[in-house]
Amino acid sequence: MSKIQWKGSTLLAPVPPALVSCGTMDRPNALTIAWTGIINSQPPKTYISVRPERYSYDLISASREFVINLPTAEMVRAIDYCGVRSGRDENKFETQGLTALPVEGFSCPMVGEAPLSLVCRVTDIVKLGTHDMFLADIVSVYVDNSLVDGDGKLHLAKAGLCAYAHGEYFALGKKIGSFGFSVKKKKRAPRKGGK
Repeated sequence: MSKIQWKGSTLLAPVPPALVSCGTMDRPNALTIAWTGIINSQPPKTYISVRPERYSYDLISASREFVINLPTAEMVRAIDYCGVRSGRDENKFETQGLTALPVEGFSCPMVGEAPLSLVCRVTDIVKLGTHDMFLADIVSVYVDNSLVDGDGKLHLAKAGLCAYAHGEYFALGKKIGSFGFSVKKKKRAPRKGGK
């Protein structure tokens, strides 16, 4: 296999085009963030990286809270719009028909249309260059009822989430495996008629 070497860049893909909500219920704001991920399991921690000149930067710095809302493929116009327009100039919740829902114990809202919302409290701000990283504890998670079965099991594959890769959005497709399936022992078929 042959490869071409390029200089270092941000070509890690796909990533979630996370719709991050911040501000207050009276003045909600949403911005789209591709630079996010999980950094620790226990305690659950995440991050978002935001340019200091963005309107949301000061909102998050002051409140030290935000919500990462995972959007569906049906929300692609709204997530793109929220990534290129500023909350300084308009209420993006209103212009995009998004619903600001209250979050228990927080001043910032979550996005009602997103099937999964991770409520985050900032613990550290790391200055990196073009972006500052907001390290945060994931305090709680809100899940759409339709994704949880009668046994309480989450079926996130039914959510219709989307992904972002090198300037393009993609609807997530079919399931191709589960964690650990490559090493899982196969069940033996019961023996027929005998001991």
